[in-house]
Amino acid sequence: MKINLPGGNVKELPEGANAFDLAKSISPKLAQAALAAKVNGTAVDLYRPLSDNDSVEILTFDSPEGVSIFRHSSSHILAQAVQELYPDAKIAIGPAIENGFYYDFDVEKPFTPEDIQAIEARVKKIISEKIPFVRSEPSTEEIQQYFSSKGEIYKLELLNAIKGLPSVYTQGTWKDLCRGPHVPDTGYVKAFKVLSVAGAYWRGDEKNKMLQRIYGISFPKVSMLEEYIHLLEEAQKRDHRKLGRELDLFSFHTEGTGFPFWHPKGMLVYNTIADFSRKAHLAAGYMEVKTPIILNEELWHKSGHWDKYKENMYFTTIDEQTHAVKPMNCPGHLLIYKNTAHSYREFPMRFFEFGLVHRHEKSSTLHGLFRVRQFTQDDAHIFCTPEQIEPQITEVMNFIMNMYKVFGFEDYKIELSTRPEKYIGSLEMWDKAEKALQSVLEQQKIDYQLNPGDGAFYGPKIDFHIKDVLKRSWQCGTIQLDFSMPERFDLEYTDIDGQKKRPVMIHRAMFGSMERFIGILIEHFGGALPVWLSPVQVKILPISDRFIEFASRVELQLKEAGIRVETDIRAEKIGYKIREAEVNKVPCMVIIGEKELESGSLSIRQHGKGDIGLLSLDNLISRLSDETRKNPVFNNN
Repeated sequence: MKINLPGGNVKELPEGANAFDLAKSISPKLAQAALAAKVNGTAVDLYRPLSDNDSVEILTFDSPEGVSIFRHSSSHILAQAVQELYPDAKIAIGPAIENGFYYDFDVEKPFTPEDIQAIEARVKKIISEKIPFVRSEPSTEEIQQYFSSKGEIYKLELLNAIKGLPSVYTQGTWKDLCRGPHVPDTGYVKAFKVLSVAGAYWRGDEKNKMLQRIYGISFPKVSMLEEYIHLLEEAQKRDHRKLGRELDLFSFHTEGTGFPFWHPKGMLVYNTIADFSRKAHLAAGYMEVKTPIILNEELWHKSGHWDKYKENMYFTTIDEQTHAVKPMNCPGHLLIYKNTAHSYREFPMRFFEFGLVHRHEKSSTLHGLFRVRQFTQDDAHIFCTPEQIEPQITEVMNFIMNMYKVFGFEDYKIELSTRPEKYIGSLEMWDKAEKALQSVLEQQKIDYQLNPGDGAFYGPKIDFHIKDVLKRSWQCGTIQLDFSMPERFDLEYTDIDGQKKRPVMIHRAMFGSMERFIGILIEHFGGALPVWLSPVQVKILPISDRFIEFASRVELQLKEAGIRVETDIRAEKIGYKIREAEVNKVPCMVIIGEKELESGSLSIRQHGKGDIGLLSLDNLISRLSDETRKNPVFNNN
């Protein structure tokens, strides 16, 4: 039989061959790395027989789908280990997630550290036995009978929700309801570690029972786990919540759960980024606008948010009329556009706003600056003609990529997300929009990953996932193409032929959320922000009180040069002052004592590098000014 491979190649295999046979026929190395396969677009087990003319892709740990299958198989091993040790434990769900996997258990008592040690030891035993993952498709009645006999109430609930034929995977005598696929056997998992244990409501509903969720990580090589643990330890040191407290940037309080409080130093970082972004936008032809935070119910019905996004919104009553606190800025920009008649000559018309938005997030999902209930979007909307779609999206992509370079992010991946289950507009509109975005990516020869069903409810989107110094991926920028909103708001422009026509709307954000982006920056740089972003660029450290007057003159001249500076006048030893400035990640320290007073030169220390010698004040100002200018270089070509 003939098997079609990615790239157009064809392989001939004997009848009854499977994907593992195919991998062996390609190369021994691929066969060794193979975990599962994608057959005609559907992921299947590696030993599932193939048919003539199938299109097949071998999945390894190098692909996101391969990683997901590997980690989901690991969650089954975890569940088997738990039930072998604690037979009364009931199993719920165990999916792969972005950084590992988890499994939820209904147990009488929370897991202890000693329990976790025992579970990891049992996992190791199961892995060593190389137990095959065996798929079967019993009748619904047989599955129901099996899980009923075990008292598995969560599996029975899941079984009742399955449409079509359910499947079961068996590891020895242990069974789980699962559609698969899985790796061939438990021995494929060479490295396994439990990361944490937390409480989790069944189906995420606070009305349901609290379950015990065990988070884990796994790899096909021990060395990969060792590297991951190292990066995890480094990430804990760089946790922006910890550094935010230590550097006095922001805080959170029970009086406003999920709402960040920005401190003076945090606002310096925030405003430095916003000011730079504002200048870049104005230079690129954007026009800044500002829209209200609260707008009436009628508007949100018209935009579609009421039907598709209501559960994430906050509401209030004004003059006996329901109003909503805005979760997005786009309806306000549509009203500004509609306020005036427009001609094709004005296009592309670019509005941008640092728009404060509010979204209702469950308390359990809140996470420092990464997941909050109030944040600022660096939002923009471009109105253009259909003919301008592709050049405008190309221009926006270049704009975003160049902005990321300024902040040190040059490693990123791009996703194309298509129509979700809940959407507004016609299928024709969606097909047209998706093809336009795909065309831009392919014309620009940009590698991208398809993310089916994850588009915004009003249009498909291109998402940017930046990678930080710890190789973690963060979704930040987005470009969304929207034919629906202009129609819902009856937007028009006069074309070259004098006819009224409908504009196209491009939604766009670069940082996504200012709060989240600053959290990413803090962790990326470990709190030691570049000179141009640092809230305090210079710390002057007089050795004793008699040098404070000279230190004050130096401080004044630095401030006049636009440099952010503080002087530590406390009656502390110089060694203590230096250590504290290091802990506070101040890029530059100026030591002032007898030698400096007499010579007029300044002793300079650099964060993380120590003493770098003597400089004149003018030389220091010149160097700091050069350093400040060097980073925010922007080119939108």
